[in-house]
Amino acid sequence: MSQLAQPGADAHQAADLRPALTILTGFSPCAVLAAADMLIEADPAVIVVAHDLTGLADGGRLHRIVRDGRGVIEDAHVTLEHGCVSCTLREDVLPALVRLARTHPGRDLVLALPPAVEPESVASVCSWCLVEGRPVTDAVRLDSVVAVCDAETLLETLDSPDDLADRSLQAADDDTRGVAEVAARQIEYADTVVLWAPGSEPDFEHTRASVLLQRLNPWARHYVLDLAEPAWLSHRLRRTDRFDPNGPDLYGRGLEGFAVGVHEPEPDCGVVAAVYRARRPLHPERFHAALPTLVQRTLRGRGHLWLASRPEAAIAWESGGGGVSMGDLGRWLAATPDEEWDEVGAERRVNADLHWDGDFGDREIHLAFVGLHCDADELAAVLDSCLLTDGELAAGEDAWRGYADPFAGCFDIEEGNRE
Repeated sequence: MSQLAQPGADAHQAADLRPALTILTGFSPCAVLAAADMLIEADPAVIVVAHDLTGLADGGRLHRIVRDGRGVIEDAHVTLEHGCVSCTLREDVLPALVRLARTHPGRDLVLALPPAVEPESVASVCSWCLVEGRPVTDAVRLDSVVAVCDAETLLETLDSPDDLADRSLQAADDDTRGVAEVAARQIEYADTVVLWAPGSEPDFEHTRASVLLQRLNPWARHYVLDLAEPAWLSHRLRRTDRFDPNGPDLYGRGLEGFAVGVHEPEPDCGVVAAVYRARRPLHPERFHAALPTLVQRTLRGRGHLWLASRPEAAIAWESGGGGVSMGDLGRWLAATPDEEWDEVGAERRVNADLHWDGDFGDREIHLAFVGLHCDADELAAVLDSCLLTDGELAAGEDAWRGYADPFAGCFDIEEGNRE
């Protein structure tokens, strides 16, 4: 049994009588459900809730199964008026969790998510959704988000150019998300990551997968399961109190002073991680031309950046599976009126104060990349070539705004849409 970390638990848990909710996420349904089975085997009182969403995009149909160590508690087919993930969470998933918590007091819950559902959406809805007029968190306590990653399919999934629709996994007709981006978000949002390889002998491929997961999510607890021991797994996944409801937004981590990634430029089993930072903007045309190179050389990229043609906008960056997503993170504080600073989180204000530049304020580029057999110096050189030259920088913002912008119309800082 390989172990990469030890669990921790706070003493205040004993006074919290709400059932603890463990969310299992991952792009391999077999691995996720097998982990749920092991948790039930370790404690038959645990209640597992799972949904089959394969009919959601075709008529809003879903299949909910609730079970424990004694067998099936509920087996229901539900038709929703609007077939989308948000409606599924609000109209069925969360009401089911609250109902089970109230009808089975003292018994913890495990929510096994289907591949198309990202755990961040569940946690977000839990924070504001009301069930029968009361907050979801009155009934259950979100204890941990666990990404269960199949060692055999991890690399193929993170490198896949497919959309969810290509695999009939889309959660709605307009669901255009990619397989790689969804899988990466599941891993990155988790507070606990399990490399699932029971019954397998540790080998190079498993070691590489383990390193890859740690580079993708360096802020999580990591475990490798190579033997099927339910008690071992249960002890490390349940009642850990690892979930932080006030944790940084996945896309805005860098703006709040949190790590975006780790800089490990020397290959470990071929895995390279690189962090790039700069305090001058990117030329929009040169950066647009460099996108294929950045994407082709890496498996995953994330962070925020500064485009010269949009000097007021902090822009989110995400790449994976051959695709790129950029979106709005709001205005840089340097472009925000003083009277609106109080509307910005304290962490971001403190981080901006600590790193304030006399000319550009808090504007910066902060990106992290993870890839196989890529060269961190070459990635940095590509990005350096996209930065404004000294002459372009001296021309000032009025000149920058006049640059031809291939990203025009892709996002609007007033609407806050990520496209």
